[in-house]
Amino acid sequence: MFSGLILAIEIPLGILIALAMPKRGWSVSVCLVLMALPLLIPWNVVGTIWQVFGRVDIGLLGHGLASLGIDYNYTQDNLDAWLTLILMDVWHWTSLVVLLCYSGLVSIPEVYYQAARIDGASRWAVFRFIQLPKIKRVLLIAVLLRFMDSFMIYTEPFVVTGGGPGNSTTFLSIDLVQMAVGQFDLGPAAAMSLIYFLIILLVCWVFYTVMTSYDNDEQLNGPGAQ
Repeated sequence: MFSGLILAIEIPLGILIALAMPKRGWSVSVCLVLMALPLLIPWNVVGTIWQVFGRVDIGLLGHGLASLGIDYNYTQDNLDAWLTLILMDVWHWTSLVVLLCYSGLVSIPEVYYQAARIDGASRWAVFRFIQLPKIKRVLLIAVLLRFMDSFMIYTEPFVVTGGGPGNSTTFLSIDLVQMAVGQFDLGPAAAMSLIYFLIILLVCWVFYTVMTSYDNDEQLNGPGAQ
């Protein structure tokens, strides 16, 4: 569920931000640096930042929502804990999707846009028939990377919520570590880790198959087939 929500938010949001970024001028460097900043922060530091950020007494998010009369407490409410983790992951990793999509957008030759202007294509038509097909490969890479990272997430939720309240944010990775280290139940933990690995391997194989078939279709039909 967490991986699905993350992909449903970060992929469209990353595409929109990449489309809004400038393509030339000094502002390009500024935007790229700002986008890359969250990716430079270590995972445990991200968890610590949002742990303090969401606190009701001193955190900007928690105290701000409390001052507005909104009952927010990620340490006691399951929904608030989930929303905090989702916001944290979106803030941390949407930049990766943006940078990948932006690299695909700037690699599109200008002649495609010139032909679209001559034909009187709308902004939506340009995105649907020119930009989206051209960035499809980097989008697949972005989805693959974000699924792997979100499915294996451990440090951030462990630092922010510790798996709580209760077990509401005890993801598979946290449960696996608790079983292996906390309970020292190495047999079931080893079996679970193998299943964990096979799930990720299966999804990666599916994405690799999709990417390979896309490349083969492009080679057979030619780059202008779309």
